[in-house]
Amino acid sequence: MYKYIEQNLRNVRARVAAAAKRAGKQENDIAIIAIAKTFPSAAIKAAVGYGLGDIGESRVQEAEQKIKELGQVTRWHLVGHLQTNKAAKAVKMFDMIQSVDSLKLAEAMNRAAEAEGKTIDCLVEINSSGEISKFGVRPSDAERLIEDILELRHISLRGLMTVGPLTEKEPVLRASFRLTRKILEQGQALAGSQFTVLSMGMSGDFEKAIEEGSNMIRLGSALFGERKK
Repeated sequence: MYKYIEQNLRNVRARVAAAAKRAGKQENDIAIIAIAKTFPSAAIKAAVGYGLGDIGESRVQEAEQKIKELGQVTRWHLVGHLQTNKAAKAVKMFDMIQSVDSLKLAEAMNRAAEAEGKTIDCLVEINSSGEISKFGVRPSDAERLIEDILELRHISLRGLMTVGPLTEKEPVLRASFRLTRKILEQGQALAGSQFTVLSMGMSGDFEKAIEEGSNMIRLGSALFGERKK
């Protein structure tokens, strides 16, 4: 039933390899997160069977049922906005939370991780486009947030995430990605060698994101097909 995912993945990997080459990288330098929002557990199981080792979800509640059904068959990422009151549940369920955008949220996650006896991998989400509709910390506030999160013992801060602007103007899109890459480079001086993940690029723009420095892309429709309304 989900055989098409295998073909989609083959096509995606070819495009990733070409973009990586243009950026002076190897295909294996780019991690692919399969965004399974609205798709059933069976689709995730098929995707994992075809070699996708990282699955992303946007909502805690939707992911909870799938994780109960499938277990730890993959590495689970939360890529959507996380409310502070759901931090404890998210920390328990996910391997990486990519959408940390405030110290208040980070502190709630740190307390939850301590209670679980674990350290949670996280990314700081940057609002690189300046769009009011998007979540994420302002670029001018990113360094301070990185410094504050580094003080939290049960958070392993691995890098940054951004969602590019919804635009057909390629220079605007690329500028957003370049800004995030610059913040990552600045953050490495604070956070050290573990601060390397640059999660940017989705189904419509991942090749441009790779060319601008991304090493982690988040793909939904490119792998699973169009979502049902």
